[in-house]
Amino acid sequence: MTCSSTGFRALPLPIIQLSLAAVLKCGQSFRWTAYPLKLDPEDASSPTHEYRFCLRDRVVCLRQTATNILYRTVQPDPQPNANQQELRDAQTLLWLKDYFQLDVDLALLYEEWGSRDKVFLSIQDRFSGIRMLRQDPWENLISFICSSNNNISRITKMVQSLSKEYSPPLLSLPTPDGSGVKDTYHPFPPPSALAHPDVSARLRSLGFGYRAEFIHRTAKMLVETHGDSIQPQDSDEPSEQWLRTLRDISTEDARAELLKFVGVGRKVADCVLLMSLDKTDVVPVDTHVHQIAIKHYGMKGSTKGKMNMTPKLYEELCTKFVQVWGKYAGWAHSVLFTSDLKSFALHGIPQPNSPLSSPVKNRKKRSREMTDLVRILPTPPSTPSVSESATATEIACNLSPAERVKKRIRK
Repeated sequence: MTCSSTGFRALPLPIIQLSLAAVLKCGQSFRWTAYPLKLDPEDASSPTHEYRFCLRDRVVCLRQTATNILYRTVQPDPQPNANQQELRDAQTLLWLKDYFQLDVDLALLYEEWGSRDKVFLSIQDRFSGIRMLRQDPWENLISFICSSNNNISRITKMVQSLSKEYSPPLLSLPTPDGSGVKDTYHPFPPPSALAHPDVSARLRSLGFGYRAEFIHRTAKMLVETHGDSIQPQDSDEPSEQWLRTLRDISTEDARAELLKFVGVGRKVADCVLLMSLDKTDVVPVDTHVHQIAIKHYGMKGSTKGKMNMTPKLYEELCTKFVQVWGKYAGWAHSVLFTSDLKSFALHGIPQPNSPLSSPVKNRKKRSREMTDLVRILPTPPSTPSVSESATATEIACNLSPAERVKKRIRK
């Protein structure tokens, strides 16, 4: 269905299920670029921003209204014909469903967390639509190695610098403000690009500090163990494929594998487990999360001074949060974490003519709407061309844990 924003397609989705303004800015992923849009004073429901993300072969552009996610696929030249564009839009839709885990009814989870936790109940309307992304494990791993003793702004700068420095440009695209200015988009570099001997020194010169060595040595370990030769039927390297297999093993075993990498401690490993490896009950713990636990959940300690995060304390905090929120504790933690960020101090406070920031009501009705939505989401054409079927199949294969997630929700 073509929508009013030229070239965009509409995916019906209420903001209670996904708030792009929150999810893409709360420290999960660091390569989304947000562009303010010119507002129509006569249309309070028009999108306020466009968000862009560069995959390996395309740029995905998103906008949001109160009732729809608007999406567009942009590819490098030569431009596809109409049939090819249909297929690629279908692939993008599959990617969106997987990346945002749209088979999980977030409104239902919010209801459950609110019924179990009065603290969550007090913030759920202001911070609705915050769901866990299902990211590429390789990019997620390197991003959170960059997160050590860092803030969201600096992590974003580092991750984007990695892409510009070690990945060739895919395409340039005019910014949506009509100024004529073009931005160039780079995919995230593969492990082999960061395994070269000169990478560490170059990253230090770019301001990565001690993280430069961690990134280089982790990439080198992956390439030496799993190789870097891409088979004709594949679009990524063997080590990237191996990282995705960690989704299919136990949390403990997957964590043990991640902890072998240089610069990966318990918190970084747990971020990767939660944000890209389908381990929904994992709660990454740091001093910020510890302060939340002391302030709201009866954990011992001082809110004024930092305590040493011992393995025992880390486990106690994880156990506490799972007891409070259940098997999707990692998702709930992300909402509480976001609500406590200074940059979100005004988030969700109603503004004039801004339906996207008004409180959400009728949660049970919206939950039913989401159930109906999952049934009607379009699927890709059944007979793609041979030249593009591998890409479609690869994206579709990433959806394999979806049914498992859906079954957990229904239990």
